[in-house]
Amino acid sequence: MRIVFMGTPEFAVPSLEKLIAAGHTVTGVFTQPDKPKNRGMKLQPPPVKVCAQEHGIPVYQPAKLRDGTALALLQELAPELIVVAAYGRILPQELLDCPPLGCINVHSSLLPRYRGAAPINWAILNGDNETGVTIMHMAAELDAGDIILQASTPIAPDEDAGQLYARLAELGGHLVVQAVEQLASGTAPRIPQDPAQVTFAPMLGRELSPVDWTRPAQAIHNQVRGLLPWPAATTEALTGETMKLFGTTLTGECTSARPGTVVAAGKQGIDVACGDGQVLRILELQAPGKKRMKAADYLRGHPISPAER
Repeated sequence: MRIVFMGTPEFAVPSLEKLIAAGHTVTGVFTQPDKPKNRGMKLQPPPVKVCAQEHGIPVYQPAKLRDGTALALLQELAPELIVVAAYGRILPQELLDCPPLGCINVHSSLLPRYRGAAPINWAILNGDNETGVTIMHMAAELDAGDIILQASTPIAPDEDAGQLYARLAELGGHLVVQAVEQLASGTAPRIPQDPAQVTFAPMLGRELSPVDWTRPAQAIHNQVRGLLPWPAATTEALTGETMKLFGTTLTGECTSARPGTVVAAGKQGIDVACGDGQVLRILELQAPGKKRMKAADYLRGHPISPAER
C-alpha cells in the first residue's frame, strides 16, 4: 500500500520501521522541523527524520499545515493512506480527506481513556495497572475517531514512563501493521468511542513536580514514575536544595514519623516517611548542578541523619 507517514519522536520510529518491513511503500515522511538542543543549541533532526533518511524516504518538514503547501505535497505523493504516530500537529480536514482510505493514528492509551498529549504519563500518575495502544480512524476532534484495533499491556509496579514509552512504541508498531492489513482487505472495523468513558491526558508542566510528603507513599511513587523523563518529581532538602527524584520504591515498612522525615539513609537509599505512615525509599536523585546518581552515592558526600526533614 502507498502510505505517507507522519510522526516526530522516538515513539513513532517502530511504527515507521515495521510498515517498511511489511513491504508497504512509504512515499514520504512528514515530521516536525529540526529544533536546537543541548548547550550548543545545534539543530537536531527528529528521530523519525533520521529513520526515514536511513531508508532513503523523502522527508518533509512544513512549518504550517493550513497554507496549502502540505496539501499540495500530499496530492503529489498520492498516498492511499496516511499513518500518524505522535506527529505533534493537528491535521486540518483537507489533509484528513486527501487519501482514499483516510488517516489512522497510533495512540498510546486504551481510548477513550487518556485523549491528549501525555497518555503514558497520566496512566502512571493515576496509578493504573494497565494501559495499551489504540489504532483509530482520525477525526476532526482530537483522538475521538472510531477504533480499529486495541492491545493492552500491564504496567509493572516500578515501571516508569520512559520504560513504558519504549514498550508501547513497539506494541504500536506491531498493531499498526495489522490495522493497515485490515484496511487493505476491507475488513477494518469502525468502533465508536463511548463518550461516557472519555478522560484526558493534558500536557505535563513543572507545577506537577513538587512532592507533597503528606500524600500516601504509593501516590508519590506514581508521581516519580510518571514524571520521567521530564519534568521529574522534585523535593527540597534540609539544605534548601531542590533535588530531582529519578527512582523510588515502596519498602513496605510503617513509621510513626512525621511526613517528610528521613527514617533511614544508607547503602540502600534514603527512606522517607509519607502521609499514610508508609516509607518510600529514594533510589536515584539529582542535586542542582550535579549528575543523576544513586542515592547511596549522593550520601557519601552529603550525609543525611535520620530525623531530618
